[in-house]
Amino acid sequence: MTTAANANVKEAELFGHPRGLTFLFTTEMWERFSYYGMRAILVLYLTNFLLLPGPSSHVLGYHAVKSAFEAVFNGGRPLGVQPFSSLIYGNYTAFVYLMPFFGGLIADRLIGQRYSVIVGGVTMAIAEFVLMSPNLLFVGLLLLIIGNGFFKPNISTQVGNLYRPGDARIDRAYSIFYVGINVGAFFSPLVCGTLGETVGYRWGFCAAGIGMVVGQLIYIFALRTLPRDRMANLKAHAVEKKKLTRQDWKAVMALILLCLPTTLFWATYEQQGNTLNLWAQNFTDRRLIPGVLDWQIHVTTFQAFNPFMIFAFTPLVVSFWAWQSKRSKEPTTVTKMAMGNLLLACSYLVMALAAYVTGTGQASWLWLLVFFAVITFGELYLSPIGLALVARVAPAQILSMMMGMWFITSFTGNLLQGYIGSFFSEMNKTQFFLLCSALGGIAAVVTWLFERPLRPILESKRVEAEPLPAPVPAAE
Repeated sequence: MTTAANANVKEAELFGHPRGLTFLFTTEMWERFSYYGMRAILVLYLTNFLLLPGPSSHVLGYHAVKSAFEAVFNGGRPLGVQPFSSLIYGNYTAFVYLMPFFGGLIADRLIGQRYSVIVGGVTMAIAEFVLMSPNLLFVGLLLLIIGNGFFKPNISTQVGNLYRPGDARIDRAYSIFYVGINVGAFFSPLVCGTLGETVGYRWGFCAAGIGMVVGQLIYIFALRTLPRDRMANLKAHAVEKKKLTRQDWKAVMALILLCLPTTLFWATYEQQGNTLNLWAQNFTDRRLIPGVLDWQIHVTTFQAFNPFMIFAFTPLVVSFWAWQSKRSKEPTTVTKMAMGNLLLACSYLVMALAAYVTGTGQASWLWLLVFFAVITFGELYLSPIGLALVARVAPAQILSMMMGMWFITSFTGNLLQGYIGSFFSEMNKTQFFLLCSALGGIAAVVTWLFERPLRPILESKRVEAEPLPAPVPAAE
């Protein structure tokens, strides 16, 4: 139960939300700056430099990894540079999102969310600097995977910890938090990507590492504004251990079912950093205004389109939902997610049309602009909604683990994404993008079919949460 002292503590607010949200927003912004800055240049780094015959011979573990991928994904046949690059990218981004399940489990059972974020952030900062040495590619990627596992679910879960059960601000809080993610993701290609393309890839990784260090310093400073996590409460006997109820298990099963189609969403969405990067480099006329202003847009700059549109479109989408809510027409959570998948499918129809119209020539960069606009609306209807859903209905006893489980959809999706992307250099580009669109369409239909049976659990049921304690000093 909440103590009398805690009950009378007035919550420190900023912009109508707990002050800790601003710090979590900023910490996540810098972490995403680091992640997306590295992601923006990874495929280009691999295909244009590191996997070429000369440099690749010095990469620690190169032959072992390549042989393993050839055996698993290509029937033992040799892999070309682009397919091998796609599989490295896909497996890296996949395992980045598998480890949060284990990081959440460790946080829930052993060290708590606060220490987990610190361990993860420090590990990721070290990893980015390790990547500056080409021969340590796989060491750096492994450290990033481990660090993200500790960091990702526990920073997201702490957003929900800021609010008491039943606080209607939590959905808006996750939309605000999601904007922070995309502010970092917007600036990172412009900084890390431009450095990588124009100065040297290692300096792009260096900038990403500096961003991670800044984020960690902000988080450590912010600890005094954050409530104790569940492990600290258990040690202080502020809450008692409870077994999961039947309703808790229903909520868990509902979230697991929604993970299935969400996997297909990420399998196609994450082509942005992989095959869409190569499309921008090799099949796009990047002149700003051909014949008038022939300045060429950097390849990695296109990676900034989606995050910019996220924070540009979020107020529009949230306002639209509020307008629908006043008229009792706002879609349910699951319906919104189905619409997100449908918009994803439409975005790849745009790319299929671009490939069909231009044939073997180069497509205008405006096709990519339209693609990113459509896929961004799809993302807004699915990703922040999913985060808020987990925070709202997952049992408090396993909240970090369930947040990690939600990120497993990105693990399975990115494994599939890397495999699909390995066919990019071999398939007709129109057919490739139609394949991606079809996967999004399947995800939309499956999610929509879940709407009626899961609605009573996800919309009406509010899993009983533990009371929110007052913020404590960083030393505790």
